[in-house]
Amino acid sequence: MFRLFKFLKPYWWMVVILIIATGGQVFATLQLPALMADIINNGIVTENTDYIWQTGLSMILIALASAACSLLASFMSAKVGANFARDVRKAIYEKTLSLNIVDIKNYSTASLINRTTNDVNQVQEVTMMMLSVMLLAPMFCIISLIMAFRTAPDMTWIIAVGIVAIMTSVIIIMSLVLPKFKIFQKLIDKITLLTRENLTGLRVIRAFNNEGLEKRKFEKTNDELTKLSIFLDKILKLEGPLVNIIFNGLTLLCSYIGISLLNKDFSYLGNMSAFAQYVTFVMMSFLMMSIMFVMLPRANVCAGRINEVLKINSKIKWQSQTKGVPDKVASVEFRKVDFRYPGAEEKVLDNISFTAKVGESTAFIGSTGSGKSTLINLIPRFYEATSGDILINGINIKDYSKDDLMQKIGLVPQRGVLFAGTVKSNIMFGAPNATDEQVKKAAEIAQAANFIEKLPGGYNAHISQGGTNVSGGQKQRLSIARAICKNPDIFIFDDSFSALDMKTDAKLRAALKPITDDMVVLIVAQRINTIKDADQIIVLDNGKIVGKGKHKELLAKCKTYQEIVKSQLSDKEFAKEMRSVNA
Repeated sequence: MFRLFKFLKPYWWMVVILIIATGGQVFATLQLPALMADIINNGIVTENTDYIWQTGLSMILIALASAACSLLASFMSAKVGANFARDVRKAIYEKTLSLNIVDIKNYSTASLINRTTNDVNQVQEVTMMMLSVMLLAPMFCIISLIMAFRTAPDMTWIIAVGIVAIMTSVIIIMSLVLPKFKIFQKLIDKITLLTRENLTGLRVIRAFNNEGLEKRKFEKTNDELTKLSIFLDKILKLEGPLVNIIFNGLTLLCSYIGISLLNKDFSYLGNMSAFAQYVTFVMMSFLMMSIMFVMLPRANVCAGRINEVLKINSKIKWQSQTKGVPDKVASVEFRKVDFRYPGAEEKVLDNISFTAKVGESTAFIGSTGSGKSTLINLIPRFYEATSGDILINGINIKDYSKDDLMQKIGLVPQRGVLFAGTVKSNIMFGAPNATDEQVKKAAEIAQAANFIEKLPGGYNAHISQGGTNVSGGQKQRLSIARAICKNPDIFIFDDSFSALDMKTDAKLRAALKPITDDMVVLIVAQRINTIKDADQIIVLDNGKIVGKGKHKELLAKCKTYQEIVKSQLSDKEFAKEMRSVNA
């Protein structure tokens, strides 16, 4: 919890004002019992009306000053707490964006969302209480104890009894709830995860008629969370009755002891009245601190989950500035590159070497699990190669700054990803300064212009979250248009034509050809027709390159490539392809 207090540094001056205002509130409030004792002893008992009015007026002014200080302290506490929560949320979000795919896989999306929202809210609430209660309560407690001892030293032992009773109840409650808070947060994560999975996978659930199964999974977790919430609420609600018993017992004890002392000295009436108020202040202070101590364990669990994310050191280190001057001519080169996932024994990629030149298209093909997408993901450093070197425009990717490297790459992933907004905002996602003409040109090349113009609003048509209001093929074409609009040095198509029909696929590749003369084009594909015209085809099998060349060359000498082609063509078509090789 205390590690997060570094986010309070920019607001130190607000905290100082808060401390001063709290001190003023405590000082003013604790003058009132003493003044009331004076009114009783020196005004009411002696029937001195003038003294009563003078002291009463002083009490009103002091009460107003206390209220003003209290308002200022509350305002500063709320302002600091809100800014603190904003900065923590921002830090978690920025840290999440900076992590590579391997780092993020250690946490579920639901957990990261909860840490950014629910956990931060818990920490914010406790931080605000600490800035007010943990300043106010100790001041009230210490000064009230001093004033109580000065006012009625014979009765101060009553306070010790009350403190012991309250602290005992707090310790019992904390010992019961503390182990449960971690379980509680994990169950909230699981509820969020199940909800998110069910919403995103609704079509699959309905297609397989598994609503009942998913409902039972959710109900089981929801019941566990409900039972735990009821248990925690029962235990925490015990504090109210226990405190009432302690307060009422102390009031009776004060009255009994005070009355016995009044028999000896009636002038003790004012002191007894003031002492009773000081006892109330002390007990209220301990009550506030006890509430704080009950809330603190849960906030501490939340803070631990937040710190767990913030302290992650990404395995990929970026340069602040690019080292060296990249070649003006675009290129991608792999030199004996190996890759294995963290903790895995087998390599996913083994001794990969090739060069992709400007103006040429390099395609990657292979069976499922051969390492095609993994290879592509090494270029923008979504993963870090285990060994070997990857060069972009003649410079090792490890020597690039993040901005410089990403600026050179236009990536179209396997699954088209769209963001809530408009068609135009999605196409301009990688090129925020693009003109309307550039946006339309990118859409035309991506074969998306026709369906865009038919949408209500055209390029200003609304796109819902995740692009759920457009088809898979439309989503993929918009993703391709986004990469084209960026005008990068390197195009990466990671099986990006799979949702397109053969006719649209052919038109799109033909439209791309004229604009890629000064670019490197890398294509991962499953369909032979998509890559057969590529300048270089690299065949992968179990993470190794087993063939490299053009379509006809590979048909002639690469058995793996022959098998892939044969699996996609009829016997007659395959025989024709083989005759063209031998011709």
